[in-house]
Amino acid sequence: MQDIFSLEGKVALVTGGSRGMGREMVLAFAKAGADVAIVSRKIEGCEEVAREVEALGRKALPYSCHVGKWDQIDEMIEAVYKHFGHVDILVNNAGMSPVYETIMDVSEQMYDSVYNLNLKGPFRLIANVGTRMAAGNGGSIINVSSIAGKVPKPIEIPYGGAKAGLNNFSIGFARYFAPKVRVNSIMPGPFMTDIAKAWDQSMFDHIAKVCPLGRPGQPNEIVGAALFLASDASSFVTGHILTVDGGTSI
Repeated sequence: MQDIFSLEGKVALVTGGSRGMGREMVLAFAKAGADVAIVSRKIEGCEEVAREVEALGRKALPYSCHVGKWDQIDEMIEAVYKHFGHVDILVNNAGMSPVYETIMDVSEQMYDSVYNLNLKGPFRLIANVGTRMAAGNGGSIINVSSIAGKVPKPIEIPYGGAKAGLNNFSIGFARYFAPKVRVNSIMPGPFMTDIAKAWDQSMFDHIAKVCPLGRPGQPNEIVGAALFLASDASSFVTGHILTVDGGTSI
């Protein structure tokens, strides 16, 4: 049974891979046998995780890239293919959800930055890498969405709209790149990532009330879903949105 979760001989490209859930997915993929390209804006964080991957006996490529800018995305993809020769797994994990007091505080710049990173960038990544996968040996694309794409709170409306679009991309691209490339979404609920640093006790009390499991998720708890969708364990799964939220959205 372990063989269906094996990523031996695979190459994974993970955006937002230097911390939080991205880092956990990078390390899980490496432990499953994959070499990994770790992409984030800050190269120092990527290099630190790359050393962790190499300590596991796998190859790593740290790369600094602003995923909201298509010219940087295309340059990064070229570099990854030049280094590894192929990409079998793409994870669109980079994202942001800036805080605002009222909806009128959302400036055009803030709105654009949210959509550039959460939606425009992933579109280009899926289009570019997916086209190469379809022309080659196929692959798996995983979009990390959010339950905000389904039930946004008042403080995350632009973010929720972008994540709803990302879920839509998973369905549309699953049909476009079929049958060689599978495209799916993971839709996390509240997780103890960097965003949790801004939470006060009232937020934890709210999560305990609305989440059947009574707590936020830990970053490593995304790993099971990611390995499932990245590996042959999900060979007949595409266009699916997998909710990982402790039951919050129900």
